Amino acid sequence: MTNLVISGLVPFTTIDMPGKNAAVIFCQGCPWRCRYCHNTHLQKPQTCSSIKWDTILIWLESRKGLLDALVFSGGEPTLQNGLKEAMHEVKAMGFEVGLHTGGYNCETLNKIMPTLDWIGLDIKSPKSIYDQITGVSNSGKSAWESLRLVLDSGIDYEIRTTYHPDLLTESNMLALAIELARANVKNWVIQTFRSKGCTDSALVANQHTSQSNAFLNRLEDLFLEYADNHTLNSISHETNSNPIRTELKCKFLIR
Repeated sequence: MTNLVISGLVPFTTIDMPGKNAAVIFCQGCPWRCRYCHNTHLQKPQTCSSIKWDTILIWLESRKGLLDALVFSGGEPTLQNGLKEAMHEVKAMGFEVGLHTGGYNCETLNKIMPTLDWIGLDIKSPKSIYDQITGVSNSGKSAWESLRLVLDSGIDYEIRTTYHPDLLTESNMLALAIELARANVKNWVIQTFRSKGCTDSALVANQHTSQSNAFLNRLEDLFLEYADNHTLNSISHETNSNPIRTELKCKFLIR
């Protein structure tokens, strides 16, 4: 029997796996304590599931032809012992499989990679301050190793960063843009802070929305220029050619 602790279900979404009509399940438990988290009720590990996995499978059977995919979210899904088996079951039913992860468990991520059709990976900050964001020592190592696994896999992905100016300064974000471009990231999504569900009153009270939006628009220009130039230099070095800029596929979104 598949061992998966599930605490919630979104039966239909068009934004959690781009281009797909999907459902999302929320796996219980997360090892990190990011101040901006809006799903704090999913952080504490539990042994009992609010929704049984068998119930999810029966429901999915009724959604054939209506849904394209099931996304495993959380919490942190890679904490779940039954994740690989559950994904195989979903795949066998004809659905695509998506994953939202913070990159906590590189070993599990590597094992489930062949089953995945899309990955949303959170890269929370530049490497130098990662522990300040997650509240957990040495957390950046696994996240950035997971980034390399994702980029090497060839699987469709989004790299996501949640932005609040009290946690990430403009200098931090500029440094992150350069680090991601150097890593060869081509699809970066900035998730602006969501106050709903966040239990940190200081962050909720101090959002700097208009100032943040203006900066993020400037950040977009920097990332796309740096990422394009990095790709151009790599291609030119490998092929001695002069690629046309419009052939590049670097994307930057603010959500």
